[in-house]
Amino acid sequence: THVLVIPREHIASLKEAASVHNELLGHLLTSAAKIASDLGIAEDGFRTVINTGANAGQTVFHIHLHVLGGRGLAWPPG
Repeated sequence: THVLVIPREHIASLKEAASVHNELLGHLLTSAAKIASDLGIAEDGFRTVINTGANAGQTVFHIHLHVLGGRGLAWPPG
């Protein structure tokens, strides 16, 4: 399972986020937890990811949160 949680408000990346975005960022995380629960992947565990910058693999410059689960997730990811 791979779901994106995307806010309406534009923030290019996490490094551009400021304290005025705290409520929005908190809402992203609580939304991710609810989505994981709704999809039935929360109990076994899920991963949340925000890629920030080119070296992290960010290709879309509008902040978004990846919710990954439904299978074993190893580290490093891949």
